[in-house]
Order: sequence, then C-alpha cells, then structure tokens
Amino acid sequence: MPFATRAGQPQPLGATVNPSGVNFSLFSQNATRVDLLLFASPLDPAPSQVITIQQPTMFYWHVQVDGLQANTAYAFRVHGPSSPTDLTNFGHRFKPNKVLIDPYSRGNIDTLWVAAPSKDNSDNVAQSMRSMVIDDSGYDWEGDTPPNTPLESTVVYELHVRGFTESPSSNVANPGTFSGLIEKLPYIKSLGVTAIELMPVFDFDSKTPKRINPTTGQGLNNYWGYDPICFFAPHAEYCVSPMTSSHVNEFRDLVKAAHKAGLEVILDVVFNHTGEDDQNGPVISFKGIDNSVFYFLQQPDHTFYRGDLTGCPNAVRCNHPALTKMLTESLSYWVTDMHVDGFRFDLGAVLTLGEDAQELEYPPIVWAINLDERFANTKVIVEPFGGDQGNVLGKFPDIRSATWNFQFKNVIRRFVRGDAGLISQVASRLCGSSDIFQQSGYGPHNGISYVTCHDGFTLNDVVSYNTKHNEANFEDSGDTDNISNNYGVEGSTADPAINAIRERQIRNFLALLFLSQGVPMLLGGDECRRTQQGNNNPYIQDNPISWFDWTLPATEKDLVAFTAGMIDFRKRHPTLCRQTFFTGQVIADGLQDISFHGCNLYQPGFNDPNSRVLAITIADPTGVEHIHAIFNMEFTALPFQLPQLPGRQWFRFADTVLPAPNTIAAPGTELAITTPSYFASSRSVVILVSKLAP
Repeated sequence: MPFATRAGQPQPLGATVNPSGVNFSLFSQNATRVDLLLFASPLDPAPSQVITIQQPTMFYWHVQVDGLQANTAYAFRVHGPSSPTDLTNFGHRFKPNKVLIDPYSRGNIDTLWVAAPSKDNSDNVAQSMRSMVIDDSGYDWEGDTPPNTPLESTVVYELHVRGFTESPSSNVANPGTFSGLIEKLPYIKSLGVTAIELMPVFDFDSKTPKRINPTTGQGLNNYWGYDPICFFAPHAEYCVSPMTSSHVNEFRDLVKAAHKAGLEVILDVVFNHTGEDDQNGPVISFKGIDNSVFYFLQQPDHTFYRGDLTGCPNAVRCNHPALTKMLTESLSYWVTDMHVDGFRFDLGAVLTLGEDAQELEYPPIVWAINLDERFANTKVIVEPFGGDQGNVLGKFPDIRSATWNFQFKNVIRRFVRGDAGLISQVASRLCGSSDIFQQSGYGPHNGISYVTCHDGFTLNDVVSYNTKHNEANFEDSGDTDNISNNYGVEGSTADPAINAIRERQIRNFLALLFLSQGVPMLLGGDECRRTQQGNNNPYIQDNPISWFDWTLPATEKDLVAFTAGMIDFRKRHPTLCRQTFFTGQVIADGLQDISFHGCNLYQPGFNDPNSRVLAITIADPTGVEHIHAIFNMEFTALPFQLPQLPGRQWFRFADTVLPAPNTIAAPGTELAITTPSYFASSRSVVILVSKLAP
C-alpha cells in the first residue's frame, strides 16, 4: 500500500528520519514541480510510489512520508524550464525524465547507473542512481576525543583510501575500504605523523569512463574522486556494507580509530566543481535540480559553463546563498556528526569568487567557516589555485588557514636537482616564506611545506624520470615541467651508482622538508619509494600504478627509519615549529634565532649566481640543543666551517651520504665532531646538534 503523506517541514534539507517516518526537503529556486520517487528495493527498475510536491515553501520542496523506514531508496524528478539557448531562461536545464539523487543524502547507490549525455532525452529511471534514507543516529563514539594537535606541530600524511590498501600485498580483510585503512593506522602512526589527509571520500561517479583504452575498448574510470556528486555521503565503494547506516558508521569507525592512535583526519574537499561535467555531461543531481543556481555560467547567454575557473568542465557558485548554506552545512556535518578534524579545499581560490566570478573582499563561505563556532578547532588548508585572478598564496582571507606552498616545492626541487643561484630563495623557503605570508599577518605555520603531493611525480619518480610517462592515460595530461632528474637512466635501473644518488637525493628532500618552518606534508609512500612508473597524473589508474605496494616498507626499511627519525627530530626541537618568523634576535650562547652561512661562517651566497650551498644555525631558546644544518648541492665535497660555542660541542645527528645505520642517529647516540669544519660530501645534507661539552 502507498505510504501516507503530509506537508512536512522545509528544514532540514535532505531525508530526515523522525518518529513518524521520513521528512524530505529539496531546494530549487526555479523548479515548477518536484516528484519524490520511492523504491521498494534499491535495485528495482521503477519506483513503487511517486509523490508529487506541487507547492514549495519559498524554495524548499518538502513532504513528510509517514511510516517510511530507513534504508529505503529514493530519488527525485524536478520539473521546470529547459531552454538553455533562450536567454530569458538563464541556462535552466530541468529534465524531469532524468532521475536525480539528493544533494543532502548520506548515501547513494550506483549499481544500475549508466551515464548518458545531457542532450539524451530518454527516461533513465531503470539505469539511475538512487539515494538512500540513512538513520545515522545512535552511533557509539566511545568518548571519542579529537587530538586537537596545534597547527604548528602538525605533520600531514596524504593518502588515497582505496589505493592505500587495494593491493593484494596489503593483506587486509577488506582491501580498498575505510576498514582496510584502519588496519594500517599502526604503520602510519609509527612514522610519527600527526594527521592523515584523505583524498576525496565524498561520493563520486566511478563508473562513467573518463577515457577509453583504444586497444582493449575498456573504460578508464575516475579513481582519485575529484568529481563529487554529493557533499554529505561517503563514497560507497569505500564501505564494506553500503546502503545502510553502516555506510556512515564505517567512516566513523575510521575516525574513531585514528583518534585513538593520536591521528587527526583531514578531508580533501572539492567544492569548486562536480562530476556532472559541462553542458554535454550527464544529469545526476545539481544540473537537473537548479542548474543556474549551482553553476557559474558564461555571460551573457548562460549557455555554457565556466570551466575556466577550475580547469574542469564546470565551476560551482560557492557564494550563492543557497550554496553557501549547503557547503557550510556539509562541513558542519563532517565535523559535528563525523568528528573530522579539518579540511583541505581543492582549488580553494574558487571559494573567494562572487557572482561575477571576481574575488570578493568578504566571501560568505570563507567567513561562515571562520566565524562559526562549530569550526573553532577545525583545520583549514587551502590549495591556492582556481579562478582567473591568479593564486591566493599568502592572501587567502582566513587568518587561521594554511595554504599549500607550491613555491616551497618548486624552489626545493630545483635546489636539490642542482640548479644554481637559488640560495636566497632556499633560505626564505626554509624559514617559512615570510616574503609570501608575513605581509598579510600570517606566520610560518600558515604555509604547508611539501615537495610532492598526489598531483605530479612521487618522490621516487622525481629522482627517476626526466619526463612524464602518462601513456596509460591515453591523453596528454599532467605537468610537462616536473623539476626532476633521472641521473642517467629513465626509470628503474640496476646501476648501483645511479641508485645510490637517487636514494641520497630522496633523503636530502626529506631532510629539507622536516627541517623547514611551516607545516610539512608527506605524500603517502614517499617514505618507502612508492613509484607511479613516471605517471604524474594517474587520476584514472585504479591499478598497481596508483596502489601502495606493501612490500616496500620492508625492502626500504632504512628509508622508512630515516623518515621517522627526521619527524621525531622535528618534534624534539620546537624551534622548527614556530608560530612567528625569525627576527635575527640573539637567543642563547651568542647565537641569533637563525644565522646563514656558506662554506664560511656568516657568508651565505645569497647573491652568487653560481652557488649551490647553504648552511644554517638555529638557536634553541632553552639552550639545550642548537641545530646546525649543511646543505651541499654542489657536485663536489666541500669543507664547511662550524660555529665555535664556548663550553659546547657539535654532534652529528644525520649525514645523508652515509649508509644505514649510520645515516641517522638515535637521540643520545650522536657522534661527536672534534674538528672546526665538517667535510660535507657532494649532494648531501648534514645535521649537527650542539650540546654542552662532556
């Protein structure tokens, strides 16, 4: 029998389980009618009941369905004008013959889904996605307490949920899932990082091919997930038991387990574009609910999408009032109900754009995040690109945010590669990039320091390939300038000399990263030489090219130990995690907070176009352990003078040219240096600590 219905409530949006049944509410400013489709089974080809909502409250189309239970599949048909070329209709693309998922759903099912281009006018109910009514109440958090690690003390580890355990070598019970990742948290914890940054976990269309392999005819589908179709639902493929409350609770289990391990969980959030592609792409949700509200459209005819703002086929109008509400409520849900600790905003500059796609002085979505007490302890990380107004590095309008410092990546890669004349830039990047952040009132911790991320080469590939090898993508994508060096052979080699320099350069990169001011971010697998075989854009490679090979932590155990040792060194020296920039003030033992040198003390080659060397001395305010680091990227060994401190002696903590186990020393086992200079090998990093003489 059909379920009884009544008016219900306009708020909250989405499907809300209550004692009487389920309340549904959908926002559409320009719709003329909304049909709610209920399915007796999620895989039924047709709905068992269709409920027509004739009149909205303002722009909220709502209905209460009495007696309806959780775990019911539902969807919408939205009626309205659809004449994109008619300027009076402002790009409306209502298509009631296309079944739409709920933007506020907590779970979706795509088992029957077959995408069709936007111009296709056939009814797709039998091949549609459906949303699920999910009751997410009653979860036992077991007193979960977030770590609340200070931003300046944070060390981020970026990973892909599926790729981290999908390989058979992971030996987890449920590969490629939130559950599988839980099994690997002890390994992540052992590295010493404080936060895991998950590449997108919001639901996305992983079934529609992005490219076709011309040889096999098989599709290459979305693997990374940077094309969301819903901002509230965890991606179903990452769940062991989707379509039920477990769909939500499996993600909660991950967060709870991470917190018990002292790890924060940061989500990579894509609010700048969606998976509905351009005007020719499939109609999944937003496009059919209210196209002109959700997306930036070209002026003046509103026919085409403003894909130029994101480099993707469409761009979301983040600061339209309805979008500001939805995106803020999405973040609130993940913080309040899912206990997430922070967000990294993909192409975050789009969050600052107004209705005319120009930068706003006070963008509503940014200020909603900044002012809302629900986000008081939430970390905000921003990728500084998006829009045609340039990047927002050092000027994102949220004083507590941290921005991916791509200038750090570029300069450090060039320096380690052996490019000359960069010394002043290297010094600035090591000190937190005050030239970028200080003028806007930011500190060193407002920059995320990294040398690799999911975009581009892995660290192993930075030292193994001169050019990208994206042939498996069957497209010309990815950066052409990777600031890399293969040291004589493209790709893997059995040459011991080439392998030795590659291993040393990886250690050099890691040493520079963890000695730098700012918040360091490590790409998952860089600590054990994970390779993507030269592919610098494997967004459609759901295969061993992208998966974490779990044989590597054992075969590369020395590099794993070096990484963990460098992170531990950073934690033991708070002067590497400053909230304020160095000032040159004398701190202790006659040392300034930081001093710069070349091979000779206090003579850095800032203006030398041929220099490839730098040394720094960082004073410990407590006087316990000062730090002296030597960076010799010349092609020959050189002597470096050491500061002579009365009553103190230098001890060697690390030298990247030395073989394990002598590469790095455990605390208290550092080797005493008795000479006034240290002979640093070519392309090496040396780290010394000054202690009171025995």
